[in-house]
Amino acid sequence: MDSASEAGGVAGTVLMRFVWPHGGQSVFLSGSFYRWARLVPMSPMEGCPTIFQAVCSITPGYHQYKFLVDGEWKHDERQSCSTSECGVVNTVLFTGEANYDFIMGPELRHVDHASDGTSIDVLPRISEADLQASRHRISAYLSTQTTYELLPQSGKVVALDVDLPVKQAFHILYEKGIPMAPLWDFSKSQFVGVLSALDFILILRELGNHGSKLTEEELDTHTISAWKEGKSYHNRQIDGNGRAFSRRLIHAGPYDTLREVALRILQNEVSSIPIIHSSSEDGSFPQLLHLASLSGILKCICRYFRHCSGTLPVLQLPICAIPVGTWVPKIGESNKRPLAMLRPSASLSSALNLLIQAQVSSIPIVDDNDSLLDIFCRSDITALAKDRVYTHINISEITIHEALQLGQDYYSPHERLNQRCQMCLRSDTLHKVMERLASPGVRRLIIVEAGSNRVEGIVTLSDIFKFLLG
Repeated sequence: MDSASEAGGVAGTVLMRFVWPHGGQSVFLSGSFYRWARLVPMSPMEGCPTIFQAVCSITPGYHQYKFLVDGEWKHDERQSCSTSECGVVNTVLFTGEANYDFIMGPELRHVDHASDGTSIDVLPRISEADLQASRHRISAYLSTQTTYELLPQSGKVVALDVDLPVKQAFHILYEKGIPMAPLWDFSKSQFVGVLSALDFILILRELGNHGSKLTEEELDTHTISAWKEGKSYHNRQIDGNGRAFSRRLIHAGPYDTLREVALRILQNEVSSIPIIHSSSEDGSFPQLLHLASLSGILKCICRYFRHCSGTLPVLQLPICAIPVGTWVPKIGESNKRPLAMLRPSASLSSALNLLIQAQVSSIPIVDDNDSLLDIFCRSDITALAKDRVYTHINISEITIHEALQLGQDYYSPHERLNQRCQMCLRSDTLHKVMERLASPGVRRLIIVEAGSNRVEGIVTLSDIFKFLLG
């Protein structure tokens, strides 16, 4: 089922395209939006005789529907489903425009409002027991799989020598299209840390500081190790105030379970960690096998539960019905953590500061109506290494819009929104969101309002794992 254009629909309705992709000779659609009183004939798509479709004008809100295929009632197992007390299974549909008010308690409940003002439950309920059962099944699966599941059949991992000049290192990150790389110390014959986009942010702030002792010319000879040590940063993490604190290199071994690796990434608030293997007991001669990320682990989860997601009730809930992600606070919700957003006219300096202070990896860029225009990510910082762009700009004067244009190939506003911004709706199920986040290179989804693209929230890989692992 897909959303079609709303143009041409009856006032107060939306056009929805329903699809039955599993073949048949005669296929009809019926649903609660027509009070189950009509059978809508579905037509095979041109060139695809096994795929049937129909476009219907329906009222916004929550509905259930089913297909009559060659005289037999069927539901689409790929979509979210609801099972009644009698065992009848129907596919669930949310148009994303109903007036939602969700309550989190012993049960997750969706409350809609009828025309007479009374409240009615319109979502299948999930008990705390079912929620914990879903979490337990996922946790049990992750506890039985090791990081070997993440290793590709072939591939390369880029590591950097700590004696490389900082400038050259960031050019390598840009050229290879990677946000971070492990650091190798030949004198110690071991991996000692990582170089990431966060380092580039700190360097740009340092260059923009009039009292800085680090000049652009020094970057030609200033090594990674000198930068790390000079900032008291070697094997350290930056807190929300830009201060560093000591910690050891975070890594994983090939026999660590996926659950252990996921928790290690979450607890240390990093995007990925190197998988290092040593054949000797003393840890000498380490081999860098791969970089473990939440995206790769989520892909394993989605692949394993793909054909039995219906047995995990929590995966069938819309994301607005569960405590996941960061949302724009509603009126009166002053205690909620605000969602960091910026206008395109904001300075690059303010964006860099916000990335560090808010401890986030991305910031939605919105217009005056809070409609999504673009997104500014930590990984965008390394793009400024292209043609040494960072040496020609003043981070306090250049805007985010200008900085993004400098670091990117040209996109029209529409192309930029679709190429760079991965979006979802509040009505999308947790299973659908997980499938999207498991795609290569996707680390977060911007939750937007259907039609207006007004930003309503953001859900990240970390959000999903914090919820699933409790």
